[in-house]
Amino acid sequence: MVTDAAWQAKARNLLKGQLKGQGVGYRELVARLEKIGVKESEQNIANKLSRGGFSAVFLLQVLEAIGSKKISISED
Repeated sequence: MVTDAAWQAKARNLLKGQLKGQGVGYRELVARLEKIGVKESEQNIANKLSRGGFSAVFLLQVLEAIGSKKISISED
């Protein structure tokens, strides 16, 4: 059985991979999120990604803000 910690790690790695693939750092992410009406600080983002325990809403907001059109949850 997969633990919650493993799911959190998968979520964290997925989002970090999307950010890296788009060439977006935390500072730029703050600005992009603000453009879509989401207020976050660099520290809050760092904390969320460090934990991997963020909401689906946050995940979707980030993906929208960085312009991700497709994601793969498979690690193959």
